[in-house]
Amino acid sequence: MRRNLDRLLRDYIAPPPGMRPVDFSAPAGAPALFAPNSTTWRVMKNPVALIVGGIAAVILELAEPRVRTGVWEHTSFRRDPVTRMRRTGYAAWVTIYAPADTARAMITGVVRGHERVEGLTPAGVPYRANDEELLNWVQATAGFGFFEAYRRFVRPLAAEELDAVYAEGAEAAALYGAIGVPKSAAAMEAYFDQMRVKLERSDIVFEFLDIVRSAPILPLRGVQRMMIRAAVEITPAWARDLLGLGREYGLRHGEATLLRAIGAVSERFVLEEAPPAQACVRLGLPANYLYR
Repeated sequence: MRRNLDRLLRDYIAPPPGMRPVDFSAPAGAPALFAPNSTTWRVMKNPVALIVGGIAAVILELAEPRVRTGVWEHTSFRRDPVTRMRRTGYAAWVTIYAPADTARAMITGVVRGHERVEGLTPAGVPYRANDEELLNWVQATAGFGFFEAYRRFVRPLAAEELDAVYAEGAEAAALYGAIGVPKSAAAMEAYFDQMRVKLERSDIVFEFLDIVRSAPILPLRGVQRMMIRAAVEITPAWARDLLGLGREYGLRHGEATLLRAIGAVSERFVLEEAPPAQACVRLGLPANYLYR
């Protein structure tokens, strides 16, 4: 298991095509947007939380017709899902672990790139990628996916920890233009209630699941498919019903226990070249600071 985790992380710590390499280890002492003792630093280092949570976030994103059209028509996901997922994961690591000035510069570039993304949904509804409402949905569902995956399959989060990680994420989300994301678990539930009427079922969700099942994301294909089922499992029940994701799309008997075991191992697995460890060293902390 450790060998496969090592291979997975080494594949993902390198900047993906089209993204500028970031030195997370320098300059010495440069603060990040988040503090090293933040809940965000602890949660976002974990590959199980990143993979399972990232897939769950996309499932929810694709339920919103304007976001769905923008993702499907203006990104490379259908052609090259692995690179798209690596770009998203690397951008998250830059936002969280890179020096703050580097993170802000990258975010500015992302916002500028989104200015060119606009169009009409199949139903004729206009959308813009930098629309605040759509940015809020994308950022909020990303946070929900990562935090929910971590607490379900890695380590439980106390109520105050869960509220803290939502509040921390809201500060970074605002830099992307998402100034209305929930700042607590209760606010996230209220936001879901508000957004339900704007979501709809689409065959694109099933196409997305087929794509990630067959994409070479993990060295062990069985573990990859289990993580996809876990992503469906943590999607709220009402959203699964709306999207037509029945029980057959969720985890099978015993898989939650197995995935928690993988999550526990990955929580203690230190890859010193990875951004979380490099960021710790930059700030004068041991490379294993987040893995104790």
